[in-house]
Amino acid sequence: MDNLFPIELAAELAQLSLDAGLRPLRLAGRELLPVVQGGMGVGVSASGLAGAVARLGAVGTISSVDLRRRHPDLMAQTGHLDKEAHARELIDAANLVALDREIRRAREIAGGKGLIAVNVMKALSAYEAYVRQALASGADAIVVGAGLPLDLPEIAKDFPATALIPILSDARGVQLLVRKFEKKGRLPDAIIIEHPRLAGGHLGAAKVADLNDPRFEFETVIPQVLAFFKTAGIEREIALICAGGISSHLDILRLQALGASAVQLGTAFAVTRECDADPTFKRVLAEARPEDLVEFISVAGLPARAVRTPWLNKYLRVEHKLQAHAHEKKKCNMSFDCLSHCGLRDGNAAMGQFCIDQQLAHAQAGEADKGLFFRGAGLLPFGQEIRSVQDLMRHLLAGSQASAPTGLTAA
Repeated sequence: MDNLFPIELAAELAQLSLDAGLRPLRLAGRELLPVVQGGMGVGVSASGLAGAVARLGAVGTISSVDLRRRHPDLMAQTGHLDKEAHARELIDAANLVALDREIRRAREIAGGKGLIAVNVMKALSAYEAYVRQALASGADAIVVGAGLPLDLPEIAKDFPATALIPILSDARGVQLLVRKFEKKGRLPDAIIIEHPRLAGGHLGAAKVADLNDPRFEFETVIPQVLAFFKTAGIEREIALICAGGISSHLDILRLQALGASAVQLGTAFAVTRECDADPTFKRVLAEARPEDLVEFISVAGLPARAVRTPWLNKYLRVEHKLQAHAHEKKKCNMSFDCLSHCGLRDGNAAMGQFCIDQQLAHAQAGEADKGLFFRGAGLLPFGQEIRSVQDLMRHLLAGSQASAPTGLTAA
């Protein structure tokens, strides 16, 4: 916890944001900087990054997936497990211990500033267990993507102060989710509107061909959602947070003018010094060119966007052969079921035929020849430079031109 930003920086950045014409994000009873750091697994956005972002008065996000990899003692207990009868239970338990540790450390780093959110994929087999652990460990917000978290109000019923934030991509999905939440007596506190054509990682479209569908454009989604809120008589503010393709102060101004409350960025935070991943991971993302990105169907059956690493190129060349033999259920080669539906484990040829946990772990460790490096499409604020979270926040909040944007845009 050395080299922490002075806690007074949060107030300075808040004033800078207001002076630059931005509205604060009001969430969970607090006024925050209108910037959310997106959740990135496996271990890319953990306590170090999330705590640093929150310390500056914004929303820092821990990705819940397989965090035991960041704790040598937990890996010593579980890393060797393979065919043991209780392997899955032991690994899942270790991941819950790791999540608790990461939340507590992030809150300590934050020093009472900002919010600490935990991102949990609905597609995870341990989704409910992760949500319950995050709530019990003191997360300020629960963010859920990769599926509709219609059961979230019930799971979080004993935690009314914790913000519930689903991730969706179009107005129809928002209407469906809000109606379902209403019937359970609780509205979402915010909704992240993620643009599939611009974001990184798992994308909110049914297939790759849908990524350019105009219904996902912010200029379409935001007005439609606001109109729905009005006609539905929703009086309490539900913050709308835009994710995908944001790289500048002007982007935030434009989206707030549409009616958004804040923006979320992933890749731009992944290439900061405070990011919890290996330095090689950051260089791979920062040095990627437009032609280095590829969209494909992930192991969960959703479109995904990543950098063309040697591993991904090799996989895509042989994918058709692997799919031709994907006809029977297999034992998970990681000894635990990280996804409820997995193309490799379940023998589903319509999904990817690789272990996503394993490939993301290689990436987080900086193994460029083995890893899957998710990345957003567009311009990074500082080109190929690895800068601090503080530099990034100043750039976004005040339009600082300390370094002109080059290369791709962060999502």
